[in-house]
Amino acid sequence: MATQKNIAIIGAGLSGLVLALSLHQQGIASQVYEVRDAPLDIGGAITLSPNALKILKKLGIYEPVLREGYQCEAFHFRTQDGQPFDDYEIGSVEKYGYPGLRIYRKVLIRELQAECRKKGIQVTFGKKFARILSESDTAVTWEFEDGTRGEADSLVGADGIHSRVRSYLHPGLEPDFMNVLAIGAAIPTSRVQLPHGWTFPVTIMSQCHGAYILAPNLSDGSELVIVKQRRIEEHDRAGWKKILDDKEGNIAFLREGAGAFPDVVSQAVEAITPDSVMIWPFYQVPKMDRWTSARGRVSILGDAAHAIPPSSGQGANQVFEDAYTFALMRARCQEATTLTSVLSKWQRGRQERIDRLIVLARQMNVRRLPESSNPGAEEVIGGEDFNMGWLLNPDLEKMVDEWLAM
Repeated sequence: MATQKNIAIIGAGLSGLVLALSLHQQGIASQVYEVRDAPLDIGGAITLSPNALKILKKLGIYEPVLREGYQCEAFHFRTQDGQPFDDYEIGSVEKYGYPGLRIYRKVLIRELQAECRKKGIQVTFGKKFARILSESDTAVTWEFEDGTRGEADSLVGADGIHSRVRSYLHPGLEPDFMNVLAIGAAIPTSRVQLPHGWTFPVTIMSQCHGAYILAPNLSDGSELVIVKQRRIEEHDRAGWKKILDDKEGNIAFLREGAGAFPDVVSQAVEAITPDSVMIWPFYQVPKMDRWTSARGRVSILGDAAHAIPPSSGQGANQVFEDAYTFALMRARCQEATTLTSVLSKWQRGRQERIDRLIVLARQMNVRRLPESSNPGAEEVIGGEDFNMGWLLNPDLEKMVDEWLAM
């Protein structure tokens, strides 16, 4: 059993809550602090694949989550005229024991929160982390914006891509904007006539007009989200809000060129209402030499350490892997003097998988943007290796043992 018994977690999003439950499973106590005044209730649907679902199974909340999501096994690719082109596997009950699952982020947060309450894990809202005050070989102290302070054996920043905890490890480091913005909207599936023989989710590609993504939401598939990406310069928070508030401009972008695609696209964009429009700027955190402080008492994980663009379909899944394997590694720290070494091995092992995913995400972005903004895109389309067994079916316990043996 680990000697570290009290870990503070900054952030009650997916990574923070999965980490708290994973630590509890390993006999390590934690407390979660969240800047918002209530559980996160924003964000669209995300895709979970078997590597994440098997973690939810281990944590005891797979069944309720499964009931809430739309089950699917692949993202399918079609050409501009609707011909099948390729498949990108996201799950398979037959091969991996789990499907792929489209589910709203807020549903996951709700179920994770409920399990934390059941396990007696305290989540405190309305606490904005300000700074680390001190770190020793045995403890860390920090301060919140309201002036209150805390102390624990360790602190983990699970506070997202604009992490404040990360600034303690890497002062001045900011996420890189990838000059890609996804614009989408959710509509009732009943408003479109789904083409006979098509399987969803689907990406319909055009070298001239980019690509449309059509993905069902909800367990019965009664909601359909349509998404399109564009190149754009970075904006500040006020600028992104201005773009989001330009509902008619976003709808006009989604409708632009839709007539060159199968009828289902035109039907979908015509059914969009302004209140359903969403945007997702794509950011990526620069590769860092360390995710843990020199004394090992402060760490970051999830988007704070390596934001993965949504085009990989693996952002949330890798957050789950981070949190679960971090807990396994911490449980193997028998002496405080081994903490830094163990967490360095954890980072190296995790980074190898992240690096492969970043390459995959870049390939997916090339597929989904028009040739005019991607010189040489025609050489990439169809050239990727989308055999996903290495990704979807990891033995995480064995993986951790191998990292420890390095």
